[in-house]
Amino acid sequence: MKRLGKVSHYAKQGFLIVRTTWVPSLNDKVIDKNLRFVGIVKDVFGPVKAPYVAIKPKVKDPEKYVGEVLYIDTRKKKKEKKQMRRKKKF
Repeated sequence: MKRLGKVSHYAKQGFLIVRTTWVPSLNDKVIDKNLRFVGIVKDVFGPVKAPYVAIKPKVKDPEKYVGEVLYIDTRKKKKEKKQMRRKKKF
């Protein structure tokens, strides 16, 4: 779990907008502090040092996440990396 940033607002286009200090990969899974799936990273824009991230929410009431801190789910990526290492050895 890696901290993405605090949700600044919910855009008219249906995206949660987060200000962050690093650039996540597109289609990364986004979770909240309780490890619940919130959505997927769909766009990164703005200045390089402090970009904005647009998250396509997959929850019923995305507006309740305004002001909340969101995270990138790194659990599955670690498993995938381990599986790739195993495949390369054999």
